[in-house]
Amino acid sequence: MAVNGTPETLQIHRLPLSKYIDALRWLPPLSAVDRFVVLAVFDSDSYSSAIEIHSLTRSNPSNLTLQSSWSSPSRISSLKVSQTLHKPLIAASTFSGSLHVLLADPVDVLIESEVSVPGKTLHVGPISCIDVQENGSECVSVGEDGRVNLVSVGNSNLSHRRFFDSNGLVSYTAAKWASPMEFATGGLGFSLQWWDQRKPGGPASQFKGNWAHGTTSGIVHSIDIHPSRKHTCIAGGSSGTVFAWDLRWQQQPIVLSGVAAGEFQSHSLSESEIWEVQYDSYSSNIGNMSTSRVLPVMICSEDGILAVVEQGEEPSELLAEPCAINSFDIDRQNPSDVICSLEWEAIAILMRA
Repeated sequence: MAVNGTPETLQIHRLPLSKYIDALRWLPPLSAVDRFVVLAVFDSDSYSSAIEIHSLTRSNPSNLTLQSSWSSPSRISSLKVSQTLHKPLIAASTFSGSLHVLLADPVDVLIESEVSVPGKTLHVGPISCIDVQENGSECVSVGEDGRVNLVSVGNSNLSHRRFFDSNGLVSYTAAKWASPMEFATGGLGFSLQWWDQRKPGGPASQFKGNWAHGTTSGIVHSIDIHPSRKHTCIAGGSSGTVFAWDLRWQQQPIVLSGVAAGEFQSHSLSESEIWEVQYDSYSSNIGNMSTSRVLPVMICSEDGILAVVEQGEEPSELLAEPCAINSFDIDRQNPSDVICSLEWEAIAILMRA
């Protein structure tokens, strides 16, 4: 594995836990000093799931302190955070098909309220993925049943509407907001769809993954869209595949890793599932990059790799574990800091300098 571009100083803190971590996110900052992490945990002994808020300090990141916990009725399938006008918002979907929105008190960081949509209301079966708008006002949910739902978040309730239903002809496994009116989804066959609420009835644009010769059965597991590059969607999925879809050149993907077929030669980073992708804003020269160039992307994989990939560059490996890295999150306020969940009931905190 090439490690070109690895930070000169990289602190790694591994914290063993007593539960399996299904997902994790940095909570939006509540003060200049305190930092908080949201964990979606699963206890295999009691077969119970919960959302936990932990505090940590940058001076002693090896010490997590539980602040608040909320019991989930089912195992959590997707976890997102946002910031309302006054309070941090936590949204979680479950494998039983329910959606839950939690609000935390900004002072003592206790989970103080919860509103939900019960299972079997939004989807037939599990909710594959959710995403919440920046201001926490609306949530999108997708599932393998082919449904796309929009959920409005009110002060004391959730209202929902079915935006699209493929009746099972298309399965959706990932979703990401691009603007208050637009969002992207991904699914089987490395397919991506672009949706516009002003144009109901189906995708405003779509990309079919027939470019991935022999691997069109692959699945998109994660999508990200950078606010400064709304026209470009980055996706990660099966067989170590990471690619960008530029709406300006819709049928010509930019492959960053995984697929090497004909003209789509790329640096191979991993041959296993890419579970999550996020644009990495830590690079100091992002502001000078051409809009036609894909911004650096951080990925985590089933074979234990946490790395940054760049268009035309060798991957920069940050972490190589003997187990899967299921989820990670870059701190938006301090993008040098990354937290990730390890399959062997542990988390790792990375601090780049």
